[in-house]
This record gives sequence, structure tokens and C-alpha cells, in this order.
Amino acid sequence: MKCTGGRRVALAAAVAATLAGCTSCTSSGEPEGDRGASPVSLAALRSAERSTARADSARVRSTTVMGTELSIEADGALGWGRGLTGALTITYTGGTTAEAMRRLGITSMQARYLADAYYARMGDAFARKAGGKHWIKYAYDDLAALGEGGTNLADQLRNTTPNQSVKLLLDSGDVRKVGEETVDGQPATHYSGTVAVADVSDAELRKQLQHAGVTTETVDIWVNDRDLLVKKIEKGRTASGELTQTAHYSDYGVKVSAERPPAGDTEDFRELLAKQGGATP
Repeated sequence: MKCTGGRRVALAAAVAATLAGCTSCTSSGEPEGDRGASPVSLAALRSAERSTARADSARVRSTTVMGTELSIEADGALGWGRGLTGALTITYTGGTTAEAMRRLGITSMQARYLADAYYARMGDAFARKAGGKHWIKYAYDDLAALGEGGTNLADQLRNTTPNQSVKLLLDSGDVRKVGEETVDGQPATHYSGTVAVADVSDAELRKQLQHAGVTTETVDIWVNDRDLLVKKIEKGRTASGELTQTAHYSDYGVKVSAERPPAGDTEDFRELLAKQGGATP
């Protein structure tokens, strides 16, 4: 059966939201309260923020749960020295969105992040229903032209880096040093706090969070002895339930490459909207 233009557009929009979720967890949450940890000097967090930002790239493993709608796992490498670049393999593990995609024969996809756009490879089953093309292209400028929601999505994809979790904690009014723990076989220091978005000092990050409807969120990070972020957990709550993202970072400085897919095998999201009669710039 042929996939209609409307179904292609709906699926493409769902994929866009999924890819944003892989790189950034931004949701409204409730404070979890003091867990008995001792106060910490912000100097340690500032050092971690600078070191993680300067590292430019890392391997990433993450899990994201968006209430009852979606749960995914992502694995790959990302660079952020000159905008977000890299490639991830994303596997759908549960939720209503994942069930809908499975009905279309999609259980996982490849994602490539380039300076001007990101691409999602949907697989052979999708290609058979979408004119033979395997990839969907999302140009950041096209997403931004869709309005506030599109601008927020584009900003998430272009500006997300691991050190943003550290930036958030720097603006927390209750950041604490929880203690020394072992993460992925290496010693790390655990920090935790609750962040009110109104207090976020980074204007672009605050705007991004506010556009996503965020008021507060809880953030836990683990920093190794090289002042590099090795793990983070961000938690919040949405209308569909709790949203949680856990990410592990390793091999900082790894070489990252992301090739642009062949034009003949790529469907443009803007063109999908035009076929459906949606708004385009």
C-alpha cells in the first residue's frame, strides 16, 4: 500500500521530534528536594563546563523516555566544535509513537547531523511507501520558518552540547555535591540540583527551554578526574507523564564524520509539506 502524503508528513514530523529528543532533554519538572548532599563550590562546575565544551566531540549512548508516547535508545558520536555534527543509530523501544512506526516497518533509523540540516534514514520499508527514497532531510532554516515550534526544534538541534547540562546546574539554586561514584569503570564526582528556567543566565538556552514550556527540571551529572562530563540524567514531567533522559559520554576528542546522503535518495521535509499543502517559506 502506498504511503499517502499526509502520513509521510506526520511521520516526518514525528521523526523530527524524536531526533531533537536524542540530543536534548527539555521538559517541565518538579523539585525532588534535598538529598542530603553537601554544598559544592561552583568553581568545579565551571571547570567541567569549560573542559567539556573545549573537547569538541565524544561518543554518546543515551536512553530517552517520553511518558507513554515514546522510548528510544541512541548510540553514536557527535561533535560540537563548529555546530552539531555526527551520526547516531536510534532504536525505538516502546511507546505509542514507536508502535505506529513499527506498523510502517520502522524499528530503528540512522541520523546524521550536519551544519545546515539533519538527515534521518528510515529504511527499506519506508522507502517502498515513499517513492523509493530512504532519507528525510530537515534543513534548520526550513524548520525555523514553520513558526515558534519549528524555531525551538531547530535551535535544539543546532545548539545542544553535553556541557549544557553543566550550564544548567551552574544556575541552580540548590546544586549539591552528592559524592564520589564509579561510572563506566572510572571514578567520577556526582552533582545534583533543581533548575528554575527563569534563573538560567544563558539567554539562548533560557529561550530554548521557555519555548519548550519548561519551568523547572532536575539535573544530575557525573564528572571525571579530567573535568569531563561522563554521565547526565535530566528529569521532568509532561502531560503524557515523566520525561527522563540518561546519557553517557566517552572518548572525548574522537574523530566525527557525517556524510551528506545522496540527493537522489533523499526526500526534503519542506517538499513533503508542500505536497500536503502545508505552510512553507
